[in-house]
Amino acid sequence: MDTFGNIFRLTDWGDTHGEVLEGQIEGCPAGVRVDMDFVAAELSRRAPSRDALSTKRQETDRVEFLSGIENGVTTGEPIRFRIPNVDVKVSEVNRHVLKPSHASYTYMRKYGVADNEQCGRASARQTVCRVVAGAIAKLWLQGRGVRISSKVLSIATPAQEGDSVGALVEGRIQGLPAGLGEPVYDKFSARLAYAMMSINAAKGFEYGLGFRAAEMSGSEYHDLQNPDFSFRTNHDGGIQGGITNGEDVYFRVAFKPIPSVRYDRETIDFDGNPVVMKGSDRNDLCVAPRVLPVVEAMAAMVAMDFLMLNAEC
Repeated sequence: MDTFGNIFRLTDWGDTHGEVLEGQIEGCPAGVRVDMDFVAAELSRRAPSRDALSTKRQETDRVEFLSGIENGVTTGEPIRFRIPNVDVKVSEVNRHVLKPSHASYTYMRKYGVADNEQCGRASARQTVCRVVAGAIAKLWLQGRGVRISSKVLSIATPAQEGDSVGALVEGRIQGLPAGLGEPVYDKFSARLAYAMMSINAAKGFEYGLGFRAAEMSGSEYHDLQNPDFSFRTNHDGGIQGGITNGEDVYFRVAFKPIPSVRYDRETIDFDGNPVVMKGSDRNDLCVAPRVLPVVEAMAAMVAMDFLMLNAEC
């Protein structure tokens, strides 16, 4: 069981190998009209597709709300939901091998497990719960003129058929007011980075010009303002001093190649013996494009959390 957020909070549990994933959303105010078609559409964006990069595992990702919503409107009570796993297959072939660059080894050291079936919380299957919470956050944000979007900037070219590849994704939050975020430890940028780096396979985060800023002079970088305080440029990505300035917040997330590939690889087992990890088509070859609704969901939860916190101040 894991929790994200301060006022608007998601707690979820379950894993890729179990019968169901479940979650609870706390802090959502009463009166939010939940468009079930919109929630379903968001989940379908994350669900497996017929794309060559997508897993052959087919999940319907139909969410059932158990509490907190009546007649399509939130009641203010915790929103409980569940999503069944319908296409679970336990692979005995790779069950006891250490998957390279996966959580197999670190879960063994932290939890004492020697079985990949017990590493299910490390699976991107968990992100389906984030998309449910993010969809509700998006609906709340829409009523306040805040829009969340994302796109794939690049996907690496595989050197071998059946190999996995990395991807670079851009996210954007439009319509945020100035003044969100705290000046030191709870910066808007810090919370956004924390949210993005919690996504499976995320390896890098930057906002605004990001790492390009390290190669620029101050005179090149400065976001100068007009007499009416409008900005001529947005190199800072809508955040200055950790606080939103009213411009678009834009950011990029770098994702590594998914550890599982579709051909055999040499590795070791949980006892250190050399073994072969068999190739499988039960995993995506790239997080993109299925990761886009996850990126947007995390951005939406951060934005809603800060807006609600700002309203309480």
